[in-house]
Amino acid sequence: MCGIVGYVGFREAYPIIIKGLKRLEYRGYDSSGIALLDNGSIKLSKTKGKVVDLENRAKDEISLNGTLGIGHTRWATHGEPNDVNSHPHISNSGDLVIIHNGIIENYAPLKKELINRGYTFVSDTDTEVLINLIEDVKKNDGLKLGKAVRVALTQVVGAYAIAVFDKNKPNEIVAARMGSPLAIGVGEDDKEFFIASDASPFIEYTNNAIYLEDEEIAVIRKGKKIKIRKISDDSIVDPYIQELQLNLEQIEKDGYDHFMLKEIFEQPNAITDTYRGRMLVNEGIIRMAGIDDNLERFLNADRIIIVACGTSWHAGLVAEYVFEELSRIPVEVEYASEFRYRNPIITEKDVVIAISQSGETADTRAAIQLAKSKGAFVFGVCNVVGSTIARESDAGAYTHAGPEIGVASTKAFTTQITVLTLIALKLAKAKGAISNSDYHMHLRELELIPEKVKECLTLDNHIKEIAVVYKDMPNFLYLGRGFNFPVALEGALKLKEISYIHAEGYPAAEMKHGPIALIDEQMPVVIIATKKGHYDKVVSNIQEIKSRKGKIIAIVNNGDVSVREIADYVIEVPETLELLSPLLTTIPLQLLSYHIAVMRECNVDQPRNLAKSVTVE
Repeated sequence: MCGIVGYVGFREAYPIIIKGLKRLEYRGYDSSGIALLDNGSIKLSKTKGKVVDLENRAKDEISLNGTLGIGHTRWATHGEPNDVNSHPHISNSGDLVIIHNGIIENYAPLKKELINRGYTFVSDTDTEVLINLIEDVKKNDGLKLGKAVRVALTQVVGAYAIAVFDKNKPNEIVAARMGSPLAIGVGEDDKEFFIASDASPFIEYTNNAIYLEDEEIAVIRKGKKIKIRKISDDSIVDPYIQELQLNLEQIEKDGYDHFMLKEIFEQPNAITDTYRGRMLVNEGIIRMAGIDDNLERFLNADRIIIVACGTSWHAGLVAEYVFEELSRIPVEVEYASEFRYRNPIITEKDVVIAISQSGETADTRAAIQLAKSKGAFVFGVCNVVGSTIARESDAGAYTHAGPEIGVASTKAFTTQITVLTLIALKLAKAKGAISNSDYHMHLRELELIPEKVKECLTLDNHIKEIAVVYKDMPNFLYLGRGFNFPVALEGALKLKEISYIHAEGYPAAEMKHGPIALIDEQMPVVIIATKKGHYDKVVSNIQEIKSRKGKIIAIVNNGDVSVREIADYVIEVPETLELLSPLLTTIPLQLLSYHIAVMRECNVDQPRNLAKSVTVE
């Protein structure tokens, strides 16, 4: 949600910032802008629309010179998407410039006070209030920019990641963070610095980065060491420079039409990378340091509470079935956005597993903080190394999925399930809740999953043919039972996210409790009917739908006969253990959503109104 890019150094800033903004487009945005410092003069260009619109406008509108600049992609919160509300924003004096991700919750009283002091405002944003507050503090207290920003931030309530510069300081940018991610790329010998919402905009220039923590402010000057302080008490923070586990090839499309399609096809390797080095099948060993070092906390837990949002919540639902089946530990799965506000009962005997692809999801972070305040042990599952959730958790595990650029998560889902299955198997073995033969069978089957996913991916052309038939339908219904009920929810979410078709997921057995009233010729029903589990019951559900003229798209196992005789279309996937089947059945649903969205000419990688990482409420 929103994107920040900044640069100060010896190179021309403009091409670095524009390229960086394009790499952050996956985060979701509706407008963009750039400000450059050229010989003491601020050059500003901003517009509603895409970065390419900004690029075209800036070339005609401003000088593109200068070795200091900041750029922004905005996802509207305060004020509609338009040129005026786009970032960057300039203070009343014309000296200070800011870009801002997040929400300043108390902007209204601050704005009222600033108006009383003679300040004027041209936008509807909370960000313009913030830059004028900084200017007011700087002017009245006679402070340098860094101190003025720090003092101003002690007066605001909300979330932010900001970058600010003063046109009278040609080699300095001030950055700060509270609740919204911000990374600083450190060039060789401190000759240049990069600022971004994540590392992707500067990975080709440096693999050294500092991730600001909440309530930290950094003064960044070309040719000097970064100075970081705590906003609350001005205490000095020793910067920790981290080596990035990212390369340029990982964030390019590699010949695919869309990042989403690339990421769907990356899943065999992503799943392998997730269990590589952790699962030693021949030895019958699962090695996970975060579990090994805290095994007693898990084994003695009264329950496991899983908190997550969106696709990660669906992965958590699969994990609930897996944990309870294998390790016999009670599990509750909560929407983080509800959990944080409903005064839940949490004790020191609880283990909270927080799942987030980005590791920055605002509601999940808040749920972690609540759980820790009650004494619970927090285990994070996320993909982005160095992310906030990874740092704030007591222990955790990375999914090793590699960068996921498409807004609609695909490989995040399957790799999260893989990690959680490994944990469940490890706990089951430690508790003696699973026989030795069953334990080894599960390891062998999990090792085979990547090859079986590859087999699912060969169905791409067949699924495309089905998409042609149903691309113009106004509604879809997705049904599944047991381990595949969460897959039905995830399939419906994918279709909604990228094709804008209304879709709902239900347990198949719940169809007669309401949804069956919707069935007619215009209601395609996608139903997961694999052989393991409640196959006969699902076949009965399919017959009930067919008798009401519903259109059936069925996910079945290879060689299925019964469902093939009833369904309009079948998609065959390999057999596996029932609890591992979500890793296979989800693949056709991802491809179906993708092809329908492409045929409807939707922006697959950047669907409207959505952001990759929801870092503010």
